[in-house]
Amino acid sequence: MTRVYNFSAGPAVLPEPVLQQAAAEMLDYKGTGMSVMEMSHRSKAFQGILDAAEADLRDLMGIPANYKVLFLQGGASTQFAAIPMNLMGGGVADYIVSGSWSKKAFKEAQRYGRANCLASSEDGNFSYVPAMDSIKVSSDADYVYICQNETIYGTLYHQLPETGTVPLVADVSSCFLSEPIDVARYGVIYGGVQKNVGPAGLAIAIVRDDLISDEVLECTPTMLKWKTAADNGSMYNTPPCWAIYISGLVFQWLKDQGGLTAMAERNRRKAAVLYDFLDQSQLFEGTARKEDRSLMNVPFITGDADLDAKFIAEAADHGIQNIKGHRSVGGMRASIYNAMPEEGVKALVDFMAAFEKENA
Repeated sequence: MTRVYNFSAGPAVLPEPVLQQAAAEMLDYKGTGMSVMEMSHRSKAFQGILDAAEADLRDLMGIPANYKVLFLQGGASTQFAAIPMNLMGGGVADYIVSGSWSKKAFKEAQRYGRANCLASSEDGNFSYVPAMDSIKVSSDADYVYICQNETIYGTLYHQLPETGTVPLVADVSSCFLSEPIDVARYGVIYGGVQKNVGPAGLAIAIVRDDLISDEVLECTPTMLKWKTAADNGSMYNTPPCWAIYISGLVFQWLKDQGGLTAMAERNRRKAAVLYDFLDQSQLFEGTARKEDRSLMNVPFITGDADLDAKFIAEAADHGIQNIKGHRSVGGMRASIYNAMPEEGVKALVDFMAAFEKENA
C-alpha cells in the first residue's frame, strides 16, 4: 500500500495511527462484537467513547469548568445560523469579515438582526486580516464574530480583537487544536472537525455557561438551541457517532504527541519550510500577507494559470494530492494540518524546487 501526501483542505489527512486503530477496531470495538458504526448511541460503550472524547479535549485545551463542550451535527455552516439564534437577543452583532467563511456567516446573521461589519479585507481579496487596534465594538452588540483561520485565503488572526465584556465568537474550523489558546478569552469557540480533527459530519462548540439559555430567538428550531444539546449531553437525538469516535482517537494521538504546545512547535517548523521556500522562489509566490499567514493553509501561485495546472497535474504523479487552490484564489493551496508529516511538506518543497528549475 502506498499512501500519498494529501494536502486537501477538508476532509483532510488524518494521523495514520488513528486510522490503523480504527481499522483494527472496525469489526469488534473492545470486545463488544460490533463496530462503533453499528452500536447504539445509548449504549454503555458509546457513552464511554463520548465521555473520553470530552475529557481529552478539555485536557488538551485547558477548557474551564464553566464552559460546555457540545458535539453537534450540521458542520460549522449550521452554526452560522445557530449563533445569532442563540446569542442575538438584543438584535445586534458585530462581524469582522476576513474571508469567505466569515462573509457567509455575516450574511446569514443579517437574516436575524442587525449585523454590523466592523472591518473587512475584501478590498485585498482577503489576503490579509484587518488591523485589530482599529476595531471599535458596538456598544449594543450581543457578540463579536471572527473566523480565526480563513482556510481559502490562508490567513490567521495572530492578535484577537479586544471586545471587553462583549463575548467573542470564533470559528476555528481549520486551526482547531493546532496550538494552545486561552479559552477564557472567548464566549464561543466552534468548528467543523473535518479539517484538522476528524471525519466530516461533526461540529464541536465550546460555549460559556452563561451564553446557553432558553431565551433564544423565537424562530430557533429545537435542534439549533445550544441548551438542547447541553441538557442532553449532546445526545438529544442520534449524534454523529463515528465522527465522535475518530475525533476522540485524534485527541488521544495529540496527547501522545506531547499536547498542543508540542504540536504548535511542529506546525511552525512545517510552515517555515514552505514559507521560506516561497519567499526565495523566483517562480512561486504566496498570496497571503506575511504577517497574517496561516500555519495550516498555504495558498500560492505562479501567476500563470497554465503553469499552475501543469504543476498540479505533475504533483499528483509524484504522490502530492489535492494541491489545487480554491477557485477564488486560483493556483495551489497546501493544507498542512496537524496530521501532515514534516516529510510531506519537505516532499512538496523538493518537488516545487525541481519544477521551478525545469520551468523557470
